[in-house]
Amino acid sequence: MTALIIEQLLNGLQLGVLLFLIAAGLTLIFGVMDFINLSHGSLFMLGAYFAVLFQELTGSFFLAVSLAGLCACVVGLVFELLLVRRLYHRSHLDHVLVTYALILVANESVALLWGATPIFSGLPDELSSLVTLPFGISYPVYRLLVITVGIAVAALLFYLVKYTRVGMRVRAGASSRTIVSVMGVNISLLFTLVFSFGAFLAGLAGALAGPLLSVQPGMGETVLILSFVVVVIGGLGSIKGALLAAIIVGLIDTMGRAFLRDFLSAFLSARVASEAGPALASMLVYILMALILFFRPEGLLPMQKRS
Repeated sequence: MTALIIEQLLNGLQLGVLLFLIAAGLTLIFGVMDFINLSHGSLFMLGAYFAVLFQELTGSFFLAVSLAGLCACVVGLVFELLLVRRLYHRSHLDHVLVTYALILVANESVALLWGATPIFSGLPDELSSLVTLPFGISYPVYRLLVITVGIAVAALLFYLVKYTRVGMRVRAGASSRTIVSVMGVNISLLFTLVFSFGAFLAGLAGALAGPLLSVQPGMGETVLILSFVVVVIGGLGSIKGALLAAIIVGLIDTMGRAFLRDFLSAFLSARVASEAGPALASMLVYILMALILFFRPEGLLPMQKRS
């Protein structure tokens, strides 16, 4: 039982770091640009498709993941230059409508290029094996790699935001866009950098998630919903909040799906527990979000209020 619990905790951590990669871009874009980007999940999907494409062309999984993130970054750059920057001074409703349209365009585009049939991304042999952990746990090497990459990216992101000049401008833009403009910072360039970097993180997450999921049109929508839950729980615009919330959501979702039915069976009949367990497990993160919004509407670790 101990081995099973630890294994599910690792699965929850792996889901959490993937959610963080997506939510970090979302929360940066909202915190700095005050822009709601529903098409962020489409960049996740494109990252997965690009990874499949480049793995076929190069034969290298790691090179394919890197190129997929860069391609998603370029797509995000094009989105920002041609469309998104025209919406900065529009209402949030306009943001939602336009970026939802981008979801439809992206889904139809990948269906035309790759077909609607799910694609299963392969792994090299060295990443397909199992590693033995304490308590006799056999755990996939690739899932450990995803956890390691996610933690490394989180550490790098914290360093960039806190200790670099660009990070200082990002933090300043998140708290007071007006003051940053007065100080002579090129706001348009800052917005482009933030949006492109957010797209890179989403594409990287999609490329890493490809071997764990079936790569198909619309795969970004479910992840996008969970990512918005992470952003709301962590606090809009907060990187630290996004990491904390992503880990919490990943653990709750994974542990609930793994153990809630057995837990309910101790108090309810087997039939009721088998029906109520999966349904309640899928609701846990949304129940948590509702509680956070009720007791702490600003989120767990909100950013400084914008002025």
